[in-house]
Amino acid sequence: YLYMPTTMPHASIGEAQDVLAKLDLALASVPEVEQVVGKLGRAETPLDPAPISMVETVVNYKPEYKVDADGHRLRFAYDAEEGVFLRDERGELIPDPEGMPFRQWREHIRSPDDIWDELVRAARLPGTTSAPRLQPIAARIVMLQSGMRAPMGVKVKGPDLETLERVCLDIERFLKEVPSVAPEAVIADRIVGKPYLEVEIDREAIARYGLRITQVQDVIEVAIGGKPQTTTVEGRERYPVRVRYARELRDSVEAIRRILVPTPSGQQIPLEELARIRYVRGPQVIKSEDTFLTGYVLFDRKKGHAEVDVVEEANAYLQEKIRSGELRIPAGVSFTFAGSYENQIRSEKKLRVVLPLALFIIFLILYLQFRSVWTTLFVFSGILVAWAGGFLMIWFYGQPWFLDATVFGENLRDLFGVHPINLSVAIWVGFIALFGIASDDGVVVATYLDQSFAASRPGTPGAIRAATLVAGKRRIRPCLMTVATTVLALVPVLTSTGRGADIMVPMAIPSFGGMCVVLITLFVVPVLYCGLEELRLAARGLFVGSPPPEPEA
Repeated sequence: YLYMPTTMPHASIGEAQDVLAKLDLALASVPEVEQVVGKLGRAETPLDPAPISMVETVVNYKPEYKVDADGHRLRFAYDAEEGVFLRDERGELIPDPEGMPFRQWREHIRSPDDIWDELVRAARLPGTTSAPRLQPIAARIVMLQSGMRAPMGVKVKGPDLETLERVCLDIERFLKEVPSVAPEAVIADRIVGKPYLEVEIDREAIARYGLRITQVQDVIEVAIGGKPQTTTVEGRERYPVRVRYARELRDSVEAIRRILVPTPSGQQIPLEELARIRYVRGPQVIKSEDTFLTGYVLFDRKKGHAEVDVVEEANAYLQEKIRSGELRIPAGVSFTFAGSYENQIRSEKKLRVVLPLALFIIFLILYLQFRSVWTTLFVFSGILVAWAGGFLMIWFYGQPWFLDATVFGENLRDLFGVHPINLSVAIWVGFIALFGIASDDGVVVATYLDQSFAASRPGTPGAIRAATLVAGKRRIRPCLMTVATTVLALVPVLTSTGRGADIMVPMAIPSFGGMCVVLITLFVVPVLYCGLEELRLAARGLFVGSPPPEPEA
């Protein structure tokens, strides 16, 4: 995980370092955590505009079971009667190929989400905010896409920083009331609040001593910031040599007030007699987009809610507060939602075109095969059956009793990663893949029925039904082989836990459920085909139940 809380903008570097050390200790105290590394600030590059108040802590947690270098679970000696693992004289576990895997997580920790909840509870420190749930690579992608360090957020644009901060804090307060939003993850930018030491030169005072503005500014620059005097060459490297006051002569407001400014007459005048030195509140970071000053309100969703649904609910809640007058948006201020959910919205718009187009292409290919609209529709019914099976499997994954059993000491819910699944782009891609293979059984059965009826030409309902029954029996094994190979191929995908599993598993769930149910087409297609042939027989005026009359000579 990447835990990214923030401190208050007025916190000094020393205070921020103290917060960082305490956060590392608090996060490392969670038993499931293996390693914690935190950092403050940014690298020496303008591409990373991270302020001192932003903490980035990488948290690596232990695998659920002890594993070897290849990721295989290790087994250790286990006393079944006592219910404990055996250890040697040094307290180490004893390897045993016939033993049991050693679980490193506590009993109530069932998933990485539970570990995140423990991290959030352990990292509650005064003066720091919480953080949305992120992973290092996902966080970088989100930050590149939206500029925010959270999966979802509100971008507030306005004419001045004070107004932006006030509106951001109001939106933060109302977002915490949205049922699907995690209140601890709602964080508004504290835009104004960084203390700045301002030196305001008194023109009348310096005029009495015959000084110019530039002379006083040069003294302040050299004393506090320093001024390059020369450059040292170290091999191929060059470093500027900067001259300024010693640290103890410039590390406090009192010391800065005692900085001496030489006058043309040779006097040394303290700076406090020539300028007003005071602290003022100012911005920590100034962000802008589309020529407007911008502030962010970050938030995250609760478990079991889809990102798009959360954003829509939050937007509707804010609009309701605006209409009721509880949330006031001043003139010139606007807000928009942003985040990774925008990718899903764009993908859904494409799927609205791709999904019907895929179904039409499948129908067209089937029609070119059978040259009959009715037969094509019968085969196409297998797609509808598979569609229902895919949604049924998604529903099963959201039920607490589904696969709640243990086989050979392995819980099936953990093995298959059973948890509620939201409709996402990966799910719909899985449905599109399912549509392509769901019609296979129907094609196999319908093709044999066409060949069988073309060869025998049954003339009575009994003959039609007999021919249909024979064709159905002949095609059972090929259809079972088609379904079995697909289902067996999907099992390793459903049980995968490595990289990319969060995408591949949702894609496989509709295909697995659809292929488990699509065997119904073994009965649906022959019955529909038989019914159509009987209707055709009746439409031709043939006698039903006895042979047709002989034609007159």
